[in-house]
Amino acid sequence: MTAKTRMPLSTRAYLADTSALILFFTTTGAINERWIAGMTWEQVLHARLIGAALMIPVGRPYGMWRDWMMRHARETRLSRLLWDSLALMSFQVPIYAAIIAVSGATGSGLLRGVLGAAAMMLFLGRPYGAFLNAVRRLFGLPPGGRRPMSLND
Repeated sequence: MTAKTRMPLSTRAYLADTSALILFFTTTGAINERWIAGMTWEQVLHARLIGAALMIPVGRPYGMWRDWMMRHARETRLSRLLWDSLALMSFQVPIYAAIIAVSGATGSGLLRGVLGAAAMMLFLGRPYGAFLNAVRRLFGLPPGGRRPMSLND
């Protein structure tokens, strides 16, 4: 019996979605905070620590939100890109704005950070969606947006 078969589907889904979110956005968030928002390295560290702590409870809800949004996408590349980007932006930008505000971004730096994050989310929506699906495969899960994963398994 493998670990995949011993671990309930809901636990694997939580671990996959949360791990993917932390790995992907710790890196991209730091880039935005340092070079777009102009935050100091100390502020970036603070924002990434808060971000990681917040990603733990929101990783799976975001995965479920993305799956629901992706059910609206057609099978065309453009449609999947659009829906992935819209899902990421609509869920993550408000959370990100709060993170960098609490971490010390103010005024124009806060505005640049939020606008930079929104642009990044539009650009990174599909790459993150593909990354999330790859992480899900590692956990023995189906890709999102096609068939629902039951939380009761």
